[in-house]
Order: sequence, then structure tokens, then C-alpha cells
Amino acid sequence: MANAIGMIEYKTVASGMTAADLMVKTAEVDVIEAKTVCPGKYMVLVSGDLSSVKAAVDAACAKFPTTLIDSFVLGNPHPSILGAIYGTNDIKNRNALGILETYTAASAIVAADITAKTAIVDLIELRLARGMCGKSYLLLTGEVAAVEMAIEKARADIATDGMYLDSSVIASPDMKLWDSIL
Repeated sequence: MANAIGMIEYKTVASGMTAADLMVKTAEVDVIEAKTVCPGKYMVLVSGDLSSVKAAVDAACAKFPTTLIDSFVLGNPHPSILGAIYGTNDIKNRNALGILETYTAASAIVAADITAKTAIVDLIELRLARGMCGKSYLLLTGEVAAVEMAIEKARADIATDGMYLDSSVIASPDMKLWDSIL
């Protein structure tokens, strides 16, 4: 993974696609994903060196401020983030289950980075807006205290921007629940 990732999330497809084009023309970034998400929003996730990602995200945010929903730039993102987005992280231990729900895809990725860097936890899944009316959530596992600490830190940070929706920690999930998740 590059040493930085960034995302823009727009209310409209037209703004989002135009912003995606602007991002790759502004700086040397790679588009990891650019797509429509519920309810007709558009998000673009890019990677590259930190200064390029920041320049691309800043340019897109400045061009369409009235349709911008959320954005971020993360330097040195946790390596398990992309695996959680695409469901490829190998989860061996089934301990406590942490769930954190946000209003935007961008805030869910930021929350995932915070949780993974706060405590020894494994990111299971990052569900980004599809089929959720634009909301997103992350799932993680680890020892109960680690999951609680990671969720609390992410909740506190995400709440400052008003993007936090809900969270929960299940200390000992039933195996039937685990089987439905993994």
C-alpha cells in the first residue's frame, strides 16, 4: 500500500466523477475505488505519497464544496484497512466483537484506522455505504478490553465531526453469529 490514502464522498454522481478526474489530473495518485454508493452518492478512494494524496483531496474538496459530504487524508494507514474493505483479512481468532457505525464511508475508514492503531485488534470488515442508505460500519475483534478501548477512541474522534452513529461491543458472540460474519 502507498504511504497515504484519501477519500472524497459527494452527494451527487456528477460532482463525484468530475472530482475523481480532477484528483488524478492534480497529483500523481492511483484510484483504488471510484463508485456510486447508496443513496446515489459517489465516493473516490485514492492512494499515493502523502503530499500527492493531500493535493488531490484538497483540490476536489475546493472545487465542489456544496456537494461534498465528507473527506479524509490518512498518512501511513493501517495495513489491514484495504483487506477489511475487500473482505480479505484472515481472521483466526474469534474473541470479542466490536461494531462501530458512522454516517459516511469516509468516517468509517478513519474510525477503522483509529481502532487498528489504538489497540491490538483485527479489522474484520468495513462496509462502505452500499445497501445502507449511505451509512457505513466496521467490525473488529480482539480481547474484550482492547476492543472496548479501540471502539471508545474511534467513537470519541468520529463524534467530534458529527459522523458517529452507534457502537457496541459483544464480549462473547455466539458461534452462530460468528459463522454469519466470517
